[in-house]
Amino acid sequence: MYQAKETRYDTMQYNRCGNSGLKLPTVSLGLWHNFGDFSSYDNMKKLCFTAFDHGITHFDLANNYGPEPGSAEKHFGLILKEHFFAYRDELLISTKAGYDMWKGPYGNWGSRKYLITSLDQSLQRLGLDYVDIFYHHRMDPETPLEETMGALDQIVRSGKALYVGLSNYNGKTMKKACQILTDLKCPFIINQNSYNIFNRTIENNGLKQAARECGKGIISFSPLSQGMLTDRYLHGIPSDSRVVTDGRFLHKEQLDEKRIHTIRQLNDLAVERGESLAQMALKWVLKDNDVTSVLIGASKPEQILENLKVTDAAPFTEEELKKIDEISLT
Repeated sequence: MYQAKETRYDTMQYNRCGNSGLKLPTVSLGLWHNFGDFSSYDNMKKLCFTAFDHGITHFDLANNYGPEPGSAEKHFGLILKEHFFAYRDELLISTKAGYDMWKGPYGNWGSRKYLITSLDQSLQRLGLDYVDIFYHHRMDPETPLEETMGALDQIVRSGKALYVGLSNYNGKTMKKACQILTDLKCPFIINQNSYNIFNRTIENNGLKQAARECGKGIISFSPLSQGMLTDRYLHGIPSDSRVVTDGRFLHKEQLDEKRIHTIRQLNDLAVERGESLAQMALKWVLKDNDVTSVLIGASKPEQILENLKVTDAAPFTEEELKKIDEISLT
């Protein structure tokens, strides 16, 4: 039977999520990859144990994570039941709905029927009465925003989630949603968006500024740009890389000679700082107070331990930040 380390809270930093009372670990664990039906259950357990033993209290899921959809929640639910039950009150568990989940007109987007039904299914797979954060996973161009936000409010009032969040929203729509949720007195506290040195969409679409103005936190997924901001691709594409074995989220054309040259330049700067490229990339995401936590994925426990070193990374100088921009934006 798993027993968590007594020292698990000794080194992790916890950051307040916007203006809320909730704190998130600087590094959170995402179960987007490596928790599906084709992954090793023993390895899933090792990843979760390693994370929690080192202060990662936040585990992030979505209804469609797999493959197959729902399998990541199912497997994490089994880990909760077999090993983490005694630690439930120390854990921060989130899930989402918004992408295609089941056949027919009610298994996608942002209707009240889809969101409430999906969370009920997620809770059943997880074996939980509630999640700590429930997200709407993406903007819906057809469903009225008032309906989607009203469903999130109802979910909290029903006791099935403690807080709500928005994922993949732009700044303009997030501010409208925030006003609706504020009027409803619904505890909306966090935005989840992709953000890294190569992907600065939240700076360009106003989300980062809007979150600051509204007092909401941000958690960054893909902070290592699907592994491109690591030493994995310094010498080209390895035969066992995600590009070759999966190909759903990272494609060969994204790793052309120009991009690999950029990765090498960034790696050289990381070496000058006495860090790995991954550590520098994570530190860059966390360089200001706008981002509450970085959401990492891992296929091996060693990767979690390596990424946790970001908590000891030195602050950037203005010159270093300028150099990162010069390398990555040209």
